[in-house]
Amino acid sequence: MLCWLKRSPNARLLGELAAAGRPLSHDLLDELPPSRYEHYVRQTLVHTGVLPERHEDLDRIPAWLDQLLADKPPQHARLIRPFVHWFLLKRARRRAARRRQPAMAGSYLRTRIRVALELLTWLDEQELVLGDLTQEHLDRWLADGNTRDYTIRYFLGWAANRGLTQTLAVPGIPRQEPAHILNDDDRWVQLKRCLSDTSMPLDVRAAGAIVLLFGLPTSRIRHLRAEHLHQQDGETYLGIGKPPLLVPPKLAVLLHELVETSPVHQSRIVDDQPGPKWLFPGLLPGRPAGPSAFSRKLVDHGIDARPARNGALVALVADIPPPILADLLGLHINTAVRWAGIARRDWTDYLVARAADAAEDRRGGESHPRTSIHGPRTS
Repeated sequence: MLCWLKRSPNARLLGELAAAGRPLSHDLLDELPPSRYEHYVRQTLVHTGVLPERHEDLDRIPAWLDQLLADKPPQHARLIRPFVHWFLLKRARRRAARRRQPAMAGSYLRTRIRVALELLTWLDEQELVLGDLTQEHLDRWLADGNTRDYTIRYFLGWAANRGLTQTLAVPGIPRQEPAHILNDDDRWVQLKRCLSDTSMPLDVRAAGAIVLLFGLPTSRIRHLRAEHLHQQDGETYLGIGKPPLLVPPKLAVLLHELVETSPVHQSRIVDDQPGPKWLFPGLLPGRPAGPSAFSRKLVDHGIDARPARNGALVALVADIPPPILADLLGLHINTAVRWAGIARRDWTDYLVARAADAAEDRRGGESHPRTSIHGPRTS
């Protein structure tokens, strides 16, 4: 603790806030330039009950926006500020209040803001104003960019509703099919390793097993809490959908160990305030593991979450009807139906390939060993 007080930039910032003599508040911290130190100190004060909880992912946007617009032309700022405050943030806060699971919306909002500024900069280079923008101009700008630029639809829709530009058409972002699906053989090998290899960190084993078994995204796994675990009649259930999901015994042991064990790498700031007990705590006091560090830790131990999740979902929808799977995993029904279509397509391709092999065998008059239809198949 003494070393932390002497050397930590976070401790230094706390000292500066105390020396300022002003009451601590979110508004006071919002006056500071956005930084990881300001973010850490704010979360420490929230975690210890000094400051009230707020939706930090969204409430950090205004200070970030001020910094972003500091060197931008005034006419751009006059357009972007109302777009952000009265459209993007208003909608995001409304959705956050309705969601069952936490949403990390800040990165998406930042992308939409940056893309809007890029379009305004391009209009300046073309010696145009927003009101002069035509469909031909927009199509040319989109053709020179990438699918990220299609998020300009939010800004242009807002501008058209206020009579700042004409109504323009932006192509929908094409839905991308999963590029990599972990095949069943590799998935079971990785799952066995997660459940039995004690040399792996406990949190990696538990998170990896959840991905490989149930196909949950890491964004939801990071936000699992002790209260999501329920025991009934000697069985453990994970409350991620309705009804709660029955957890296999070996995974249940890992999850209960997570609840009872303090991770090596976590915040040393503790308090007696009531709050969630994260199964995967992060370095920020009172917060779950960060998204990039969490995914990177899994990859470092041989678990690529995206292909693993894809493989698990393909396997699940082959046995469980989409509406039931959606309820069990807390998925949107459209997501479950889409995965059912992907699984059927993959199975159809397999059958077509097998039929072609059989036809080739008949033409050649040769007998070759066959793989059982219930055996391993590649994606």
